[in-house]
Amino acid sequence: MKLMINEIYHSIQGESSYSGRPCIFIRLTYCNLRCSYCDSEHTFYEGEELTIEEILEKIKEYPCNLVEVTGGEPLFQKNCIILLQKLVENKYEVLLETSGSLSIESVPKQVINIIDFKCPSSKMVKKNLWENINYLKKDDEIKFVIADKEDYVWAKNKISEYELTKKSNILMSPAYNEIESKKIVDWILRDNLNVRFQIQLHKEIWDPDKKGV
Repeated sequence: MKLMINEIYHSIQGESSYSGRPCIFIRLTYCNLRCSYCDSEHTFYEGEELTIEEILEKIKEYPCNLVEVTGGEPLFQKNCIILLQKLVENKYEVLLETSGSLSIESVPKQVINIIDFKCPSSKMVKKNLWENINYLKKDDEIKFVIADKEDYVWAKNKISEYELTKKSNILMSPAYNEIESKKIVDWILRDNLNVRFQIQLHKEIWDPDKKGV
């Protein structure tokens, strides 16, 4: 039972409501999307095959119980679901960061889904699989990466259309180097939007292009 792994590393969680917490990251290779502002193109093809047992053995090296499985698009590899289940069985607190373009129906219920639905500026908006909202849990999180006013208005309309604040936690973050954070914050405050604003904390601490942080 193998997966193509781009990298495994120990850092702090840079996004979501788990921001700032120590976390083990398991970054899977491959992605079915090509977002205009992608900051992890190295995950498209680079990696090495590891068995799930080898992955579990490697993460034991780190004194940490929070694990995020990310990519690329982790669900692109069918054995990702098995990895998630094994992590749960090994008593890890597990996060899954996914683009929302592939179904989360089979993701173990104990896993926290962080779904990054794509806004218009990504050029991937048609790939959003909205049926995923049927599988959301209250502790799951939905993220919108905002690059301009059109993205913000689009995201606000989707939050209303699908009543997303009743289903899960909602996150908004600026596309890196594309828009001032203050603009998004001003819009959120003006509209009294029930969302959590966030930045990519890891990019404020380390070099934004540095891998493994």
